[in-house]
Amino acid sequence: MRVWVDGRLLDDPAAPALTVSDHGLTVGDGVFEAVKVVDGVPFALTRHLARLTRSAAGLGLPELPVDDVRRGVRAVLDAEHLPLGRLRITVTGGVAPLGSGRGDNPPTIVVVADTLEPASPTTSVVTVPWPRNERGVLAGLKTTSYAENVVALAHARERGATEAVFANLQGHVCEGTGSNVFYVVDGELRTPPLASGCLAGISRALLLEWYGAREVSDPVTVLAEADEIFLVSTTRDVQAVTRCDDRALPVGPVTEECRETWASREAEDVDP
Repeated sequence: MRVWVDGRLLDDPAAPALTVSDHGLTVGDGVFEAVKVVDGVPFALTRHLARLTRSAAGLGLPELPVDDVRRGVRAVLDAEHLPLGRLRITVTGGVAPLGSGRGDNPPTIVVVADTLEPASPTTSVVTVPWPRNERGVLAGLKTTSYAENVVALAHARERGATEAVFANLQGHVCEGTGSNVFYVVDGELRTPPLASGCLAGISRALLLEWYGAREVSDPVTVLAEADEIFLVSTTRDVQAVTRCDDRALPVGPVTEECRETWASREAEDVDP
């Protein structure tokens, strides 16, 4: 693992790097991106940095110093070659009083690079009883306030699944804890629209461009009838769902086509 914090590459990645009053630690005031690294090169970095900038603006953080972030990315990747890895870029509100109000200090910027195990080609999911709030102030932002996801994922794992799927307040399919959901009904590939409250996933956007799907608000019960379900994310690419709640599903032809499309298009351009 390699760690860069506020312009400095740490000699010891386990060394203390943040103060106890950093607003990202005390109240979860921060945004982040996870970026896949293939043969030492970050995939779709420009898109990830654009979303990080949007998330920071949505949270009310100062304008993101993108050039500084890119320097951090170069520093951690130059320090250790990763055949397959993951970057974690985090920007917090910086040092602040011990409360919700921000201080006057600059944001904290952290870039971490580590190895990544290849994702399994298949997974299992459960739908959870807690809804996403598509009207909430954080809807659609990739923030470090992930406690809701932690609880939902623990709920899924207790039931033998590896991902949890949320409905929104209207009862429509929304998203996973760290993934976007695609599903097939009568041969048609569908995915929730951004208005559902789901994250504007980078992998979601690329698959819509490369393969296409209809963005539609369906009740979450549609997953009990779908012919195929798969997840997409930075670390999963296109991952087939072979069990949803108590129902087994096949790895169907649309899922296979999307996998093949993803693999071929990803190989063509490292920064699409």
